Amino acid sequence: MKASYVAICAVLILLIAEANLSNAATCNPTELSPCMAAISSNTPPSSLCCSKIKAQKPCLCQYLKNPNIRKYIGTPSAQKVASTCGVPIPKC
Repeated sequence: MKASYVAICAVLILLIAEANLSNAATCNPTELSPCMAAISSNTPPSSLCCSKIKAQKPCLCQYLKNPNIRKYIGTPSAQKVASTCGVPIPKC
């Protein structure tokens, strides 16, 4: 009985860990490429752009710490696009 309880607990822990990993965003700044037109031309962002920003939201601080990426997403126009999509640029 004790062994089956331990086995059930182990399976539950693995399932919870797998669920957390699948919910984690894969940080890839190229995923934000659908937003480049809106950022560079000051046009409204597409729904694809907004969905990509929302998916990459957990990665934004990481991107802002990278000087090569920050020059794109740290701009006022990029912040406006993110805000329009309902994703505020975090203060990191």
